[in-house]
Amino acid sequence: MVDEQKQIERARRGDEHAMAKLLQTHYSFLMKYLVKMTMNPVLAEDLAQETMLRCIEKIHLYNEKSKFSSWLITLATRIYIDQMRRNRTEKNWRDQERAFRLTEWQLKHQKEAWTDAVQALSRLDYEWRLPILLKHYYGYTYDEIADMMDIPPGTVKSRIHNGLQQLRKELTTDETK
Repeated sequence: MVDEQKQIERARRGDEHAMAKLLQTHYSFLMKYLVKMTMNPVLAEDLAQETMLRCIEKIHLYNEKSKFSSWLITLATRIYIDQMRRNRTEKNWRDQERAFRLTEWQLKHQKEAWTDAVQALSRLDYEWRLPILLKHYYGYTYDEIADMMDIPPGTVKSRIHNGLQQLRKELTTDETK
């Protein structure tokens, strides 16, 4: 433990050999944790490499309040959680894009117009798309939309206003391309 503290101090001062020894000492422990956490050896290896890089970059932030191995696990866990969030966001985006293409194909197949306005509307988050659609395509009042969405009428007005601003910006950007 005393030897590890000396390695940490040397690594903080830029001693590459001390850093390498420190990482080498903890690599197996980290990998075992990551394999159990991810249940995917390939992903675990990628996360271990990313954790090692992050450790090199952030060694100066290690405050010795916990064991060094616990600090590495914390880094690895946060990297994994961030990656899962990114993957979920990317998957949601891909799923949404796939759904938009299918909707566009269905509307065209049914001889309904897929205008630039509908294309721009499809890019809005549902929170803005839904009240605009209900108000301007189907003619519902703000109060009726508020009841349907279970939100205050003022929120409906705000979402429609902000959504229309986004649409105008989107349509203006498309026209200048």
